This record gives sequence, C-alpha cells and structure tokens, in this order.
Amino acid sequence: MEKKFNTETIAPDSRGLRFLYRTVVGRVILSLLTMRFVSKLVGWFLDTRLSRPLISRFIKRNNISGEEFEIDNLKCFNDCFVRRVKEGKRPIEYSPEALIAPCDGRLSAYRITEDTVLPIKQSSYTVSSLLGGDEISKRYENGVCLVYRLCVDNYHRYCYIDAGSKGKNVFIKGKLHTVRPVALESRPVFTQNCREYTVMETENFGTVTQVEVGAMLVGKIKNHHEEHSFLRGEEKGLFLYGGSTIVVLLEDGAAVIPEELFKATERGEETLVKYGEQLGTAARTARKAI
Repeated sequence: MEKKFNTETIAPDSRGLRFLYRTVVGRVILSLLTMRFVSKLVGWFLDTRLSRPLISRFIKRNNISGEEFEIDNLKCFNDCFVRRVKEGKRPIEYSPEALIAPCDGRLSAYRITEDTVLPIKQSSYTVSSLLGGDEISKRYENGVCLVYRLCVDNYHRYCYIDAGSKGKNVFIKGKLHTVRPVALESRPVFTQNCREYTVMETENFGTVTQVEVGAMLVGKIKNHHEEHSFLRGEEKGLFLYGGSTIVVLLEDGAAVIPEELFKATERGEETLVKYGEQLGTAARTARKAI
C-alpha cells in the first residue's frame, strides 16, 4: 500500500520579507542587518540568560508542546530553539533500504537537469552554484534534489540518512548582492545564504551530498563532525536561531521516490515530513523486489 503524505500550499512571503527584498529602502536595511557584527551581537545575546524572557512568548506563539519537546530548565533562548524531542517522538526507520528524512520540515522534490533552479530562502540556486561551483555537482546530473524547509516550530536538529563515512565540511560564506534599484522579478536574487555541505559515501544510496543553509540574519550552522564514520539516524548537527533549510542531493538511480512528492512540488505544495521518517526506498532494493 502506497504511503500517504500530508501537504500544504507554499505560503507567500510575509509583508516584512517583501519589504526587505523587493524595495530599495528594504534592501538598504537588509544590508545593515546582515553585517557580520550585527549577527554576532544578536547571536551572543541569544546565548545568554538575558534572552530568557523571550522563551515563554516563543513557546506560546509557536504552539510548542511540552509533551513533545524538552522545554523545562532552559537557560537561554538558543537552548529553547535547539530543544530536544522527548524519547520516542521522532522514531527512526532503521531498515537499510529506507530513504529517511534528515529533519523535520516542509519538503520540495526536484529532478535535476542542467537548468534546474532551486528556490531557497528568497534566493535561487542551480546545484552547481549551491555547492560553490564544486565539480561534485556533476555527479547529480539527472539525479534528485530534496529540499527541506524548516520553520521555527520544527525540531532544529538533523541526522544522517544512512550509515557511511564523510569527508570534511565545506563552508561557503553568504553574501548580499547589490542594493541598487533593479527590476522586480518574480523571485529576485539579492542574497546568497551561508551554507555548509558534506559529501557522504553511504552504504545504500551511493555518494550523497547534504547542504545545510543558514538564515541571512542570525542563523548558525553547527555540524558535530569533520571526517567521520556515521550510523543511520545519528545526529549530524543543528541550527541555532534563524530560518533553516537542508538540501539532499542523490545520484541518478540511487533511490525510488514516490511520484506524488514531485507532483506536489509542481502544484506549489510542500510535503510535511518528520525527522527519521521513510520517504522512499534504495533503488537496488526496489529492483530486487521486481
């Protein structure tokens, strides 16, 4: 029986984002907000006890449940943002043939072609530009790109999708493009977010590259390991405060993914998924079953 997924229509950008990204004045303000010292200052504040008064409002506003998350005895706001789930609330599918979600999020699925453009955080990337021009991007021609958009109420820790080994993390510094007046396009590219990618040799899905994309303002990526042998479901890292996105690149023929996930994306819908949930199947396993 084919698994049923829940979807929701992609919400339009908020009024605040439209102001920041689509007006000249907004872009000037954005250029100030994204200065490194501003992000560092806000990040420092959110790591201190001075930020504790923000916690209760954040929990209430985002309907964060104490039955699902550990939210007692939090020392600072970032402790709240990277709160852990309680035991049993994010079960991992450990079957070797299962392709699992690395995180909570709203999933968009794309088949990769030369002209595939990925809309990520008010910006647009090709697979090559997402990886800073790394030649590894060529491995994913005709493959699949899975984009997981995390919202503030999601679990902001993420895991390895299979057992295997990885090399060092590659960090790409974000930058803000020109704030000069430009024609308003349907999805203007004014920013390139900071991001960090990892090439992983996995037991069941071949060479997989995972990219963590930070927020333009305060978001911080914290991966736990450099070169490392890992297990399926092992925590790979976490995002500190700020919006976050994870991108998983799969080679052509590595996995069988339900067609409905691609069709939902084409309809302008995102599929709601949870950390550790099965999304598809290793292609070699599917071939054996035929």
